Amino acid sequence: MDEIRNVSLDDVKDILNIYSYYIKNTAITFEINVPKEEDFKLRIKEISNNYPYIVLLKDGIIKGFAYSHIYYGRDAYKYSHEVSIYIDKDSKGLGYGKKIYLELESRLKKLGIINLYAAIALPTIENDKYLDNASELFHLKMGYKRIGLFSKCGYKFNNWYDLIWMEKIIGNHN
Repeated sequence: MDEIRNVSLDDVKDILNIYSYYIKNTAITFEINVPKEEDFKLRIKEISNNYPYIVLLKDGIIKGFAYSHIYYGRDAYKYSHEVSIYIDKDSKGLGYGKKIYLELESRLKKLGIINLYAAIALPTIENDKYLDNASELFHLKMGYKRIGLFSKCGYKFNNWYDLIWMEKIIGNHN
């Protein structure tokens, strides 16, 4: 059975295990080195003390996590959040991403958040073995629109990668 709940600091090893795969084997994240467990625990604590940070479990095993934080550290951005999601590499395509994102959006709506932003890496070469456009396609399916492009702004695995920003409006700008 699927369960979505708030993150716990006890989840750090499982979450870091999921995330470290993406750091070591993909250009989905521009992070190069796997954070130390204590440093990652601090990240989780800082975000989850103020904003939604949730995990999705299947039969008690964490299959993915998602979180949000204020887009940029200025008061005028308080209705705009950046969102991130990571699903266990062996659990992709099972609907977990949609489930956890819809839950994250629901929680953000209750907090009065209106604009959601996702920063997504894109390959600059065909058949890149470290990155495809699956994340962009997922976000399009979830109702996001592409709003910006940073050309060749990330360098990883001896290659340059683009970064796009995608946006989804989940409330009214009253």
